[in-house]
Amino acid sequence: MAELSFQLNGRSVQICDVDPHTTLLSWLRQVGLTGSKEGCAEGECGACAVLLRKPDDRGSRLEAVNGCLLLLPSLAGQEVWTVEGLSSDAQLHPVQQAMLQGGSQCGYCTPGFVVSMAAEYYRKGREGFDLEALSGNLCRCTGYRPIRDAALALGQPAPDDPLARRCQEPAPPLGPLHYQAGPTYLRPASLPELFQALEEHPQARLVAGGTDVVVEVNQRFARAEALLDLSVLPELQTLHWGQGYVELGAGVPLSALEHWLNGRIPLLAGWFPLFASRLIRNRATLGGNLGTASPIGDGPPVLLALGAEVVLAGAAGERVLPLERFFTGYRQTARQPGEVIRAVRIPLPLAPQARFYKVAKRPMDDISTVAAAFALRLEAGLVQHIRIGLGGVAATPARAYQTEAFLQGKPWDERTVRAAAEVIRGEFRPIDDHRGSAAYRTAMLGNLLQKFHAETAEVAV
Repeated sequence: MAELSFQLNGRSVQICDVDPHTTLLSWLRQVGLTGSKEGCAEGECGACAVLLRKPDDRGSRLEAVNGCLLLLPSLAGQEVWTVEGLSSDAQLHPVQQAMLQGGSQCGYCTPGFVVSMAAEYYRKGREGFDLEALSGNLCRCTGYRPIRDAALALGQPAPDDPLARRCQEPAPPLGPLHYQAGPTYLRPASLPELFQALEEHPQARLVAGGTDVVVEVNQRFARAEALLDLSVLPELQTLHWGQGYVELGAGVPLSALEHWLNGRIPLLAGWFPLFASRLIRNRATLGGNLGTASPIGDGPPVLLALGAEVVLAGAAGERVLPLERFFTGYRQTARQPGEVIRAVRIPLPLAPQARFYKVAKRPMDDISTVAAAFALRLEAGLVQHIRIGLGGVAATPARAYQTEAFLQGKPWDERTVRAAAEVIRGEFRPIDDHRGSAAYRTAMLGNLLQKFHAETAEVAV
């Protein structure tokens, strides 16, 4: 019999013989906890939000994540709270009470908003309320103003608040897991364990944050013989400032990277808020974003502009590839069987001028039609070095080599950039699809280069 256990709303639960492709949201609703709603099954609406207790440097914290993107076995040994678990002794939680005063309308989105609001409510050191914490929650009644008012009206947790006290304690450490109920779900605790598992299950699907893999499970009914969970591998959870580079662990959630870096890599700092929502960034990783090899992923253009390298680890050792050599075709990479992305290295020093631009139907929480990142170094008004990373214009994320070569050594002025805009428009042959026409994408390439110049022209003077 396959079993796993975790804490749900303060009580231990045991799961037996449930298919490992089952999501937490699906299971919750099957057992009668129907507060969490399914609105999209891809992590875009936030109606399914739940809280996980995660470790931090001051005990632990509550983190809001999408229940529709959590595979049930990934919760083994963890602590989970749903909207039902926030109230106690038949008393509404302060966040629930605040929403009751006018923040809830049709009510479908309310549980997700309450959960995301609770994560911010318990954030240590909070002054006021960071409304960006609600960025992954969608209200179809367009009732954001009363929801905002409810959030801004919240005070601090009471000294005897049970969840606040819980966050003073360290989160439970997560160990290895072998769960088999039809398909196998493995959570190795070290790279040697992972390599052994890959040898035994060469066709296994790797799962980091699950924000891409589980969408396929939900919407395309994708199934794998084995799932390999990378979330507790310490070798993938690093942040290291080395001699001439910074190394970012491939398994570190983007929210944690954003916190750790604290703006020290400005191009990444400008990119983080535009990558999906807080709910997604609490799970998504650089390794996952690169490993899916999507031509419209937002991470690769930024990392290409930064000159990043990919550290690939296998049983025989490690190798390092420039990111532009990592993508070999549509949704294909140079990763060999038995290898994983261990880290991403960004060379130092950084280019002084850098920007990321995302063209999408919505400014936030949307897939890019075109993404472009620029990193520029000038000397005496001349282009000493420029790197341009692009997404949405080719079968893979790409660098604009011809445009970079054209600009090298030339003055960073309007005339030069106008000519370079024509070069970049002719360098790629994008396709037509439902997000934008080829002509639109081509026009955007030149326009974004000119926008970058307009925002940096003063440094050339």
